[in-house]
Amino acid sequence: MPSPVQHPEYAPVHPGEILTEEFLIPLRLTPYAVARRINVPRTRIERLARGETPVSVDTALRLSRFLGTTPQFWLNLQSRFDLLTAEVEASELDAIVPVSTAA
Repeated sequence: MPSPVQHPEYAPVHPGEILTEEFLIPLRLTPYAVARRINVPRTRIERLARGETPVSVDTALRLSRFLGTTPQFWLNLQSRFDLLTAEVEASELDAIVPVSTAA
C-alpha cells in the first residue's frame, strides 16, 4: 500500500489540528481556556492549535493530564507529522542507495 507521503491529497496532520478537531471543538474549549487550565502562556496553545508550533514534551505532559490522554499520544502525533513533513520536503532521499544494495 502506498504511503501517505506518495499521495499529495494526504497532507501530514499537525497535532494542533487533532487538538482542535478532537478536543477543543467537541469540549467547547478555547485555546485560552486550555492554556489557563494547564498553566502555560495563551500563545503557546493558540499557536499549537493553528499548527504554527510543535508539541513540546512539557506541553504533551500538560495536555495529557488535562485531556485524559497520554504524553506519548501527543509526542507520537508530533513525531509522525515531523517525519512525514521531512519526507515530503526531502526530494534527494530517492538518490540514496541502501547499504544492502550499494555493493
